[in-house]
Amino acid sequence: MSAVYKARVGEHSTRGEPNLSGVEVGAIYSQGLEEVPPVATMAPTRSSFMATWDRVSGATGYRLDVSTSSSFSSYVSGYQDLNVGNVTGRIIGGLSSGTTYYYRVRAYNALGTGGDSNAMTATTTITSGLVINPTFDSSILNNPNSAAIQSAINQAIAIYQSLFGDPITVFILFRYSNTKPDGHPFPSGVLSLSDFVIYPIQWDTYINALRADAKTANDTTANATLPPNALSTNIIVSSANGRTIGQDTPPAMFANGTVGNGGPYDGIVTLNSSPPFQFTRPPSASNFDALRSIEHEMDEVLGLGSYLPSGDLRPQDLFSWSGPGTRNVTSTGSRYFSINSGNTNIVGFNQNSNYDFGDWLSASCPQANPYVQNASVCAGQFSDVTATSPEGINLDI
Repeated sequence: MSAVYKARVGEHSTRGEPNLSGVEVGAIYSQGLEEVPPVATMAPTRSSFMATWDRVSGATGYRLDVSTSSSFSSYVSGYQDLNVGNVTGRIIGGLSSGTTYYYRVRAYNALGTGGDSNAMTATTTITSGLVINPTFDSSILNNPNSAAIQSAINQAIAIYQSLFGDPITVFILFRYSNTKPDGHPFPSGVLSLSDFVIYPIQWDTYINALRADAKTANDTTANATLPPNALSTNIIVSSANGRTIGQDTPPAMFANGTVGNGGPYDGIVTLNSSPPFQFTRPPSASNFDALRSIEHEMDEVLGLGSYLPSGDLRPQDLFSWSGPGTRNVTSTGSRYFSINSGNTNIVGFNQNSNYDFGDWLSASCPQANPYVQNASVCAGQFSDVTATSPEGINLDI
């Protein structure tokens, strides 16, 4: 019989540099709607694709059908006559791998609804592994720039699904709003936020499961450095992270950020709609890269983060060092991420209490290494999670 763990809430926020208190609200939308760049067609993933269509003159919105049948004799659940608003793209998620899907739209306005467009197709990839199932709340679906926002999220999902082979499905709600999921405003200077489900797992249970799950060379190297004795009573894992090592840590978060039985999400990623985010690359010198911030918060939902300043350790804290052979899981002195007993400093951990202790030590802007997980973010710079980036190595182990 598997262990039963009690769900709790974890939260993480990311700050921009300089302080954003003077940023004009809605600055990213200073252009007219027609000047928004066209949405790039994104490659399908194993569980989703980006449906796109041409804008129809005079239309005030579109209705969307998705089917596995070219005759539309049946429909994918949730995608029959779906009112997607006045956008020209929509991520279709929760799909099966290696499957061809057909979609069509109908334009409408105050005078009525037009006929069906020609059927368009997309085929999800055949590969197995991590599946990230996105949900978009009204702050994205009703946004004039919805297609570009969804496209950036789909790009992020494609990155993770191409890197990690863990056979789990992660459920994330995405938002673009100047409030947190509970309705409270964003604190000053905060660019983005992740809320996620966390579970305490008894030390020995976690360590044994981690060792048993070793699949990659990084896993083998890192596991050889695990402490021989418990450093805390429990290890605090995100729900998604717990499932990657075979633990019973289901989604439990509701759309308002609370947790309980039946909560459908592993976490919620919110981009602050007030700062000037750019959803295409490269970002201009005055805009923040949206894709980088999306990846940063998804990393937290997937399991990155530190226990500091108090409490039981997080998985990342098991690989925190101040020198060869010397661990440091305190907020005093220096800490860095290493998977070989501190002999190789992969990246420094932030020790500034004004920022997240689980993020990377960040230099002033512009940064020589603008990693995704840097504690502070600079406008005009961007990067992605890769197999060899600090984030990619951390998520791998």
